[in-house]
Amino acid sequence: MQLIEVTDKTTEKQFLDVARVLYKDDPVWVCPLDMDIRKIFNPSLNAFYKDGNAIRWILKDDQGKLTGRIAAFYNKNKAYRYQQPTGGAGFFECINNQEAAHILFDAARDWLDRQGMEAMDAPVNFGENDNFWGLLVEGYTHPAYGMPYNHAYYQELFENYGFIPYFTQITKHLDLAVPFPERFWKIAGWVNKRPGYSFRHFTYKEADKFLHDLKEIYDQAWVNHEHFVPLDIEVAKRELESAKPILVEDFIWFVYHDGKPVAFFVMYPDANMIFRHFNGKMNFWNKLRFLYYKRTKEITRLRQSMLGIVPKYQGMGLESAIFWHLQEPVLVKRPHITEMELSWVGDFNPKMMATLEAVGAKPGKKHITYRHLFKDDASFQQAKKIV
Repeated sequence: MQLIEVTDKTTEKQFLDVARVLYKDDPVWVCPLDMDIRKIFNPSLNAFYKDGNAIRWILKDDQGKLTGRIAAFYNKNKAYRYQQPTGGAGFFECINNQEAAHILFDAARDWLDRQGMEAMDAPVNFGENDNFWGLLVEGYTHPAYGMPYNHAYYQELFENYGFIPYFTQITKHLDLAVPFPERFWKIAGWVNKRPGYSFRHFTYKEADKFLHDLKEIYDQAWVNHEHFVPLDIEVAKRELESAKPILVEDFIWFVYHDGKPVAFFVMYPDANMIFRHFNGKMNFWNKLRFLYYKRTKEITRLRQSMLGIVPKYQGMGLESAIFWHLQEPVLVKRPHITEMELSWVGDFNPKMMATLEAVGAKPGKKHITYRHLFKDDASFQQAKKIV
């Protein structure tokens, strides 16, 4: 087998093509957009390069056929927040062959070791955890935009190598034709009547204000996560601009108490329902097709990707009130929307797990984020619970 570092346009194209080769007969898989993955490995577009680095490889068999790929990366701001300095590996794809998987995992581990890391999490993203994060182990159905999908045999490849589950990520689905629990709406009504609370949806006209409100909430809501990194406004601006073709202003809501931002909810139409037709390519023709499919209401599913509540206001039913405000833009104005995916909540976050239960969401998918320790005598600890 030949392990080849990605160093030029040819090997970069092959890195992207590995997935198209391995999933060509899978009717459920949706090819991620090439431009989305390229952006992650572009130092001028990815802020995580400021204090880190990344490397990619492809794997070919003796006949030169593409058989696998992997990326390894680290960011010092995140790496040294753990007991062992921890890097990451992601974008793993591989044939069902343990030897091939070992070659790829070894390459990532050895490179990270040379960078001073003592552990690696996988499969993860060289960026925020709302996209390309975790190994799918249950729920092999349509992947929403940004959510990872993989062959079922990958779990065995990871665990045979010595990866240990670090935390489990739960995704649930809401059938929007089924009424929410009555108790849920009672809580929403109670919150809406409380003095001092106000609810506003995002507008591009006031994008700068809302981004600063987002940061204020985010940095308080996630500060107790062990992998917490304060939100970078410039990164958020770039993400907002790149998502503009699919974002809907009244799908993003903010809650204020006495004028101070205390909660936000981010949801967007699942663009994978259109991107499934493009095989990862967003050329001029597919941009036109994208506009056509948007008009034909091809998208019937939403993905809720983020819900942040300042700790002081958690447990007060704000999520119920947010859903109450979503009735008009989602259920009334857009009756063709029939499903919402709530992704994802880690098992280290019991409060958010309880919220998923409260809305009556049904089981959807399960992903696992694994950790591999480089030293045999190192002690393994699972992700800390958020209390």
